[in-house]
Amino acid sequence: MTVPFSLGKLPTLSRSTVDRQETLRTNPERLLVRWPQAEVLLVNRQGRTPVRQGESVLATRKAISFGDAPPEDAMFLGEWQGVDYWTLPGEPAGEPELVEAPGSWGIVEQVPLADGELWVDLRGYGDQLDDTAAGLFTTAQALRNWHHRARFCVRDGSPVHPVQFGWATRCEASGHEEYPRTDPAIICLVHDEAGVNGERVLLARQPVWPKGRYSVLAGFVEAGESLEGCVTREIREEAGIEVDQVRYLGSQPWPFPRSIMLGFAARADSSQPLRPAEGEIEEALWVSRADVRAAFESGGAPTPIGDGGSTLLLPGNSSIARVMLEAWAYAG
Repeated sequence: MTVPFSLGKLPTLSRSTVDRQETLRTNPERLLVRWPQAEVLLVNRQGRTPVRQGESVLATRKAISFGDAPPEDAMFLGEWQGVDYWTLPGEPAGEPELVEAPGSWGIVEQVPLADGELWVDLRGYGDQLDDTAAGLFTTAQALRNWHHRARFCVRDGSPVHPVQFGWATRCEASGHEEYPRTDPAIICLVHDEAGVNGERVLLARQPVWPKGRYSVLAGFVEAGESLEGCVTREIREEAGIEVDQVRYLGSQPWPFPRSIMLGFAARADSSQPLRPAEGEIEEALWVSRADVRAAFESGGAPTPIGDGGSTLLLPGNSSIARVMLEAWAYAG
């Protein structure tokens, strides 16, 4: 008996083994005692971090090399196997060499290489990291982006300074504290009305994407809006159709700059005319399960779809969209 599909595995950036140890953020004595044995994850101005060439682990630094105590801009990430992990801004030593490396989008890119370390970005290479590295890098990126955009108090406009080892800020004027914010966004796989899971999926492409790149639809949750209401509204706005049977699938942090993607599935009557949102969606189309499977099995090569001459490139491995599409494509 066919059942509604589920994700089946964690999205790439939802993987983590690290205990965040949130109670230690207000326990400086404990963290300071363990600082000399801690490890530090560097993140540079472009949001890149070093990994050992040919490996899936981070090239962390010994915390003691940054001083006897955490610098003011050090942020505590958590603990794993008895070791504390922190993040600090940092750059490659010397002038890095640019080398070719395949990213999760199936595109070979120029990546900085210095002292045997590749400086990779989370969006393009998160899927190539192990669970511990993926969780640490995702958290570091999220904190970094929040601090970059939260330098002044929302109440009085005065400058703020980090407290609780990066997990809050306190303003100069009144001591008001703020905590990291995450913007909720829905991402929805819409399938047709055939059977429990449908036989076709609705895919769309933005004008700025590479030719042939398609994905499922997504959008930000508005103030005063439920998640299910956002799904219905966004699909209507972006593709011009109505959906029903909205159900939750799973979530993934997406710190670009500070989102969490909330994955849903929904059904639509495929006889409805598609009306892509002008300026936002260049094309929307129904794609068969067979064509999506072929794209997964192509090794990242553009795959012909339908009979109109279009080709399909799937979302990158770091995106929850890919996990959603894979789960649907191979559902019974």
